[in-house]
Amino acid sequence: MHLARPSAALRPGQAYAAEVAAPPYDVLSADEARSRSSGKPWSFLRVSRPEIDLPDGTDPHSPDVYAKGAENFRRMIDCGVLVRDAMPCFYVYRMVMGAHSQTGIVVGASIADYDTGRIRKHESTRPDKEDDRVRHIEALNAQTGPALLVYPAAPELDELLEHAAAAEPATDLIADSGVRHTVWTIEDGQSQARITRLFDAMPALYIADGHHRSAAASRVAAARRKANPAHSGEESYNAFLAVAFPHHRMKILPYNRVVADLNGLTRDQFLVRVAERFTIQSSSAAVSPEGPGQFGLYLAGSWYRLALKASRVATNDLSTRLDVSLLADHLLVPVLGINDVRRDRRIDFVGGVRGLEDLERRVNSGEMACAFSLCATRMEDLMAVADAGQTMPPKSTWFEPKLADGLVSHLLD
Repeated sequence: MHLARPSAALRPGQAYAAEVAAPPYDVLSADEARSRSSGKPWSFLRVSRPEIDLPDGTDPHSPDVYAKGAENFRRMIDCGVLVRDAMPCFYVYRMVMGAHSQTGIVVGASIADYDTGRIRKHESTRPDKEDDRVRHIEALNAQTGPALLVYPAAPELDELLEHAAAAEPATDLIADSGVRHTVWTIEDGQSQARITRLFDAMPALYIADGHHRSAAASRVAAARRKANPAHSGEESYNAFLAVAFPHHRMKILPYNRVVADLNGLTRDQFLVRVAERFTIQSSSAAVSPEGPGQFGLYLAGSWYRLALKASRVATNDLSTRLDVSLLADHLLVPVLGINDVRRDRRIDFVGGVRGLEDLERRVNSGEMACAFSLCATRMEDLMAVADAGQTMPPKSTWFEPKLADGLVSHLLD
């Protein structure tokens, strides 16, 4: 099977696209999803977060929720809100957020290449979150939330996509977030064959966001292969829905941290402990770190600039050289006693899109005791970690803008 292939996607017509388009299922709470979909009967949140159509307090992982999502999905198809393309296509997908623009391509990414590591991961997954996505895919018989992939330098492919994007778009909308989402179809066989060859020539693709969706698609494919004696490899379940962008066009924002308490320390005791490993400078303004090994600390109404002492940085492990790892290894664990950022409820994570003001707000409100601002992880570091077969700590990257759910879905025949 090819690394990436076209598919006959299920898409909203232009008349419905703005209402259908929704944020990814995992960036909103149920209350936020309910508010966003209010007055919008065709919002894709009714498929991706179907608990919003059930009584408050419904367990989002109950069978009734998956059944409701499938019911809403089928209703959108039956009413002509979502229509399947008559032939397999590639789809050019552009997002514009302010002055930032990135143009990529919707593909069916090879699950075989995911399983062998040619489509590379940088995060560990949680079984419960995988299970949720497996149940969702099976209930709908479709993949509806695209994974976000990046591809290494491929100027010829970039040029081809820009050329295709000069035509009249099939879908064009501005989402509630202010991000413009535009989709074009590539239908002609010659262009599709050229794109397929260009992907096949790539050494690897990289998952930027969507590790649980990718893993769930792999599990569904494995189960269906086992149940299908006539399995040929060409079935649609052998690919997972993804949008691939050139790595140099990706926008990664910091993924900041807030912590609920000082682990029994007073403010002064905490600063003394921090000074054992970091230099500390007071700052009259909010601190946005300027380079690796630097951090902002907001504590008791004041900002501080932290710099990890040079003797503490040396390591040959790629993942442990990341700022998210340095902060954990030299402050969160030894000073604040947070040994497992994935499960410790004392820590929370704030995407950089919310700004430093949100860090101040959460500390000033008394909800949190301190906050840390970080540098954004570099795309090159993510790719290097994935190439080395290593994993990054949880919440290492915040990609912005976000793909919209509902604009392209992948049916499993």
